[in-house]
Amino acid sequence: MNPPEIRSAIPPAIAPANPPASAPATGPQRIVCLTEETTEWLYLLGEDARIVGISGYTVRPRRARQEKPKVSAFLDGRIEQIVALQPDLVIGFSDMQAALADKLIRAGLNVFITNQRSVAEIFATMRLVASLVGAQARAEAWIAKCQAEHARIAAVAATWPRRPRVYFEEWDEPMISAIQWVSELLAVAGGDDVFPELAAQSLGKHRVIADALEPPRRAPDIVIGSWCGKKFRPEKLAARPGWGAMPAVAGQRLHEIKSCDILQPGPAALTDGLAQLHAHCAAWAASASAR
Repeated sequence: MNPPEIRSAIPPAIAPANPPASAPATGPQRIVCLTEETTEWLYLLGEDARIVGISGYTVRPRRARQEKPKVSAFLDGRIEQIVALQPDLVIGFSDMQAALADKLIRAGLNVFITNQRSVAEIFATMRLVASLVGAQARAEAWIAKCQAEHARIAAVAATWPRRPRVYFEEWDEPMISAIQWVSELLAVAGGDDVFPELAAQSLGKHRVIADALEPPRRAPDIVIGSWCGKKFRPEKLAARPGWGAMPAVAGQRLHEIKSCDILQPGPAALTDGLAQLHAHCAAWAASASAR
């Protein structure tokens, strides 16, 4: 049967409340976002006017690329250009941006680095960012709709007689398995991560799969590739020595979810990323029930 249609789980953007004309704007007024998830979140909150610079990797929302100057990659940025924008806050993500954050701090800027790794931490970080710009009520409304959608998806998956075993590959050389929030979203979507012990490791270097035959031994029913901005090549994965008899390869269930939809610890992963995980798991469950 044909797999179910993937439908977006993104709650609609919440119209910002109209404050009294006399109410002064609170919080930082000129924000540079070094990663995509903060940009997307501020747009959803209706606070995008505060953004004065974004990451060059930003694709969500698409309009941000036309509206905001691109001032950084992921590991480095244009320090002089960022300083010239006179931001009152720079927001980045994780230990991987420590060197970039250090340069910006030494340039005299206020820098805020978050390090969320789980679904709960993503929600907590979104609440924190919303509080910085005085948008707590809008944030809570969006989060409540998002969590309700998670509960709905989990309830659907709970009706399946069997759940698929899933291998999620974040990178191919070396092979890196799913980060914690991806593993948790996979559980909500109706699948079981075949490397749950690695998902608990926060750093990519600790999620490297040293033995190339270990994924086939764990017999995943589905493989999902999201190679950090590089196109997933299922034929390359299927041709790995010893992988041909893996159920996912034999059943041709090798799928891609683009990294911008699942590997950004913000709105995208919680909505479109989860919807795609659920669609792939649902298609497998329907096929398994028909056999």
